[in-house]
Amino acid sequence: MKCPFCGSLKDQVIDSRPIEHTSAVKRRRECSECKKRYTTFERPEEISLMVVKSDNRREPFDRKKIWSGIDRACRKRPIAAETIDKMVNEIENELMGEYVMEIPSSLIGEKILEKLWGIDLVAYIRFASVYRKFADIDTFMQELKKLKKEHAKRLTKD
Repeated sequence: MKCPFCGSLKDQVIDSRPIEHTSAVKRRRECSECKKRYTTFERPEEISLMVVKSDNRREPFDRKKIWSGIDRACRKRPIAAETIDKMVNEIENELMGEYVMEIPSSLIGEKILEKLWGIDLVAYIRFASVYRKFADIDTFMQELKKLKKEHAKRLTKD
């Protein structure tokens, strides 16, 4: 591993621990040259998944896109970055387990909505408004009514 401070290739792993719900490992390292410490995250290289867009274009799966979409929906909401990381890891693991080569982008969007539903309804509506491309206020209101009805159902079940 190359030290981000001095560029030395000599380092020592001080601490190593798995990251929950993923196959990634978090390592704390110390450079043998400058003695500064830094953290690395390592994950096994997996078969590259392709995302099939609605217009049939294909592009490589990018977990950063999922993270940024969820982050935008959760902005200024009381949701910790660790919660977003956990959601992204869960979505990625589900997709890797269910699909081998190609994933429809619509499925990714639905999985994000499903996770947001259980975390924050405002973030859910924010994401849904972009994902479902609300054309006008009537479409938006229909989604809100559906959300309110579903939320009431869940409250009566508990």
